[in-house]
Amino acid sequence: MLLVANLFSAQMSSKKPEATAPFFTETSDGTKLFTKVLGSGDLCIYVHGGPGMWSDSFENLKGKNLESKLRMVYYDQRGSGRSAGSVTNDYSVNRMVEDIEDIRKKLGAGKVYLMSHSFGGIIATAYAAKYGDHLKGLILVNSTLYLNDSVMGQVAYANELAGSHIEIKDGQYMPALGEAMGVLNDKGLIYKLLTDTQENMDTLNKIDAKRPEENGFRNNVWNISEYYGDFTKLTPEIKVPVLVISGTQDHAVGPQHYKLFKFPKQKVVQIKGGHLLYYENNDEFVKSVFSFIQK
Repeated sequence: MLLVANLFSAQMSSKKPEATAPFFTETSDGTKLFTKVLGSGDLCIYVHGGPGMWSDSFENLKGKNLESKLRMVYYDQRGSGRSAGSVTNDYSVNRMVEDIEDIRKKLGAGKVYLMSHSFGGIIATAYAAKYGDHLKGLILVNSTLYLNDSVMGQVAYANELAGSHIEIKDGQYMPALGEAMGVLNDKGLIYKLLTDTQENMDTLNKIDAKRPEENGFRNNVWNISEYYGDFTKLTPEIKVPVLVISGTQDHAVGPQHYKLFKFPKQKVVQIKGGHLLYYENNDEFVKSVFSFIQK
C-alpha cells in the first residue's frame, strides 16, 4: 500500500504540466492496463502496492505533488483496480515486470524512473534486475523486498500493541498474519500498521472505496510461491542509482526492513512517518525525491 505550499512554490517548474487523458496500455499478452500520465519532466512509472490495490490512492494522497518535476505514469497492475484481469491468468513476477516494460515502450521512452510503494517493491526490483539499462533510477518508498520479513515485523508489532502472543509456527506466515490482523481489528488498532491516526486511515479508505472490484491479482498472488522469495538477494547486482525511503514508524513493511537492501548505489532517507509517509510528511517526501532526481 501504502504530503507544503511554501516548499512547492519554490520548486514548481515554469513549464506548464502536461496531461493526457487516461488510456489503456495493451500488453504483449493482450491484457489492458489502465494508464494515466500527468506532469512535466522525466518519466516516472509508479508501481502501487496492495497487492492488488490501485494507483489512485497514491496520486490523490498528495503523490501528485511530484508532478511539478516528474511526468508521473500512474497505472493499475493487471487484475487490479481499473485494469482488466489477465487474459492468460498469468500473474507471475516476470509477467508483472513485462507489463512495466510494455508501458515504457508504449510511451516511447528510452530511460525512466521507476517508483514503488509497499508490495510494489518486489515487482519494481525484479524489473530493475532485468531491465536496469532502461532506468535512470529506482525509488523504493516503504517497499518490501522480502514479504516474510515484513510479516514477522507486523506480527511482532501486533503483539506489542494488543498484548497478544501470536507465533509464526512451521513457516506458516500468512495464518499468523491473519490472526494478528483479527486481534488488531477487534481492538480498533489496525490503522496503526499504516499510519498514525484513524483520520488518515479514513481518508485512505474513502479513496479506496471507489476502487473497481477487479481482484484477479489479489486472488491469485498468495498461491504464487515466488512472491514469498527473498528479493533482497537481487540488490547487490542492480547497478542503477537507488533511493530508499523508509518510514520511522512504518510497521507494515518494518522500520528496519531497508537494512536488508544492498544496492551498490543506494541512498537511504528515513522520514518521520508510517506506511503513508508520502501523505503524512509530504514535504520531506517530495524534497527527498526531487533531490535524488536532480543529482
